[in-house]
Amino acid sequence: MGLPRPASPVICSARASRPDTPRPPRLPLGTSSHGRWQSAAVLAALLSALTPGLAQPQAADRSLRISDNSRYLVDRGGRPFLLQGDAAWSLIVGLTKPEAEAYLRNRRAKGFNTILVNLIEHLFTRKPPYNAAGIAPFADPYDWTTVREEYFTHADWVIRKAQEYGISVLLAPVYLGYPGTKEGFIEEVLANGPERCLNYGRFLGKHYKDFDNLIWVMGGDRDPGPALENINMIAYGIREYDQRHLFTAHCHPDSWPMEQYPAPWMDFGNTYTYGIVHRRLIDDYNRTPVRPNFLMESTYEGEHNSSPAQIRRQAYWAILCGGFGHVMGNRPIWLFDPGWEAAMDAAGSTGMMHWGRFFRSRKWWDLVPDQKREIVKEGQGEHRGLDYTAAARMRDGSTVIVYTPVYRSLTIDLTKVSGSETKAWWFDPRTGQSKAAGTFPATGLQKLEPPAEGDWALVLDDAAAHLAAPGKGI
Repeated sequence: MGLPRPASPVICSARASRPDTPRPPRLPLGTSSHGRWQSAAVLAALLSALTPGLAQPQAADRSLRISDNSRYLVDRGGRPFLLQGDAAWSLIVGLTKPEAEAYLRNRRAKGFNTILVNLIEHLFTRKPPYNAAGIAPFADPYDWTTVREEYFTHADWVIRKAQEYGISVLLAPVYLGYPGTKEGFIEEVLANGPERCLNYGRFLGKHYKDFDNLIWVMGGDRDPGPALENINMIAYGIREYDQRHLFTAHCHPDSWPMEQYPAPWMDFGNTYTYGIVHRRLIDDYNRTPVRPNFLMESTYEGEHNSSPAQIRRQAYWAILCGGFGHVMGNRPIWLFDPGWEAAMDAAGSTGMMHWGRFFRSRKWWDLVPDQKREIVKEGQGEHRGLDYTAAARMRDGSTVIVYTPVYRSLTIDLTKVSGSETKAWWFDPRTGQSKAAGTFPATGLQKLEPPAEGDWALVLDDAAAHLAAPGKGI
């Protein structure tokens, strides 16, 4: 959800709705009562030792898996999965069934194939943790063994409806909350202790193991810190029964999930930054060992005085700097504040629709970031700035893609494109339209001028491939 959000006028305090139930005694981390923590730790060690390849689910029917080169995900048919995501954090808790289906229908029509959602909600709904039907996930919020099945029945309906629309769910089972706020469940996680957290994870693993459209997202907006053992217990509890679904984590901005959760359940990474996005993406791309990475979060549309151009450039940098996708965000959509219906057709969403069509019209998964800056010889912009021109090349040189966030002429080294001739195209990220820019001998330098003001993507193809215009033929 990003940096701390100002509270919505329709949101009530989570504390105001908390039932007057006694809080179970909090056990110091690393200690136990009657050996309970030691037994949970032993179980975690056994799970790690007895489950081969915990870092990659082993079930043959898994819906998504890590590619052979560990750079992206592939679906059950082996097709590269371009993650076109939307932040819908409060979808399960905040909307009725008709509202949720209207949201999913709109997202799918724009090509979104992934949404980021909280399974339980601490703050950002009308009366958290209750859903729109007035049902809380637990009878006692400080005892997560007191599960209310009817709450999860509604969550199941939303997740299955997303599957009907071809949408995968990045599901956060316990959003921790930005430090210094009451946004998340950090207190409840600590109060429940490792054994109850393990049992909550077991419940989730049993409950969701047969769903086909899930990726688990642990944590949320903060590094785990003192809650690490308990979050690990939830993850191990899930993995004990669920061998089908991958795991990542939503940490504090600029943290790397594998460093914050150095556990065998962690599968792949993501970039989360409010800094210079392209620099953080490249830093995460260069990490070893190699893991798939996507832009989980940066500035949301409708927040931090963001512009449509800023929202677009984040998305294009995400792929050209080595990622396999991007989750955009919009306020009021992410918490479903008043006005969310109209916001679904705002510039950010339509821009992501064009983004998806653009990258799916080329072999995006084969792009390698041009870190040595060998492609763009003039017009690179500031390497530490927001006008940075990103470029990437297919491994065989058959296509080069360049994105400039601002209007500027670009001088390109055409020897980086395979074949004897290069077919050039300009693609407008605002409209989704392409314009032919000419065919040139694949020798020497060529200066190319965008057709108009604004941000543009330049596509350079081996002319012999006779590819359709960018954004077409998918």
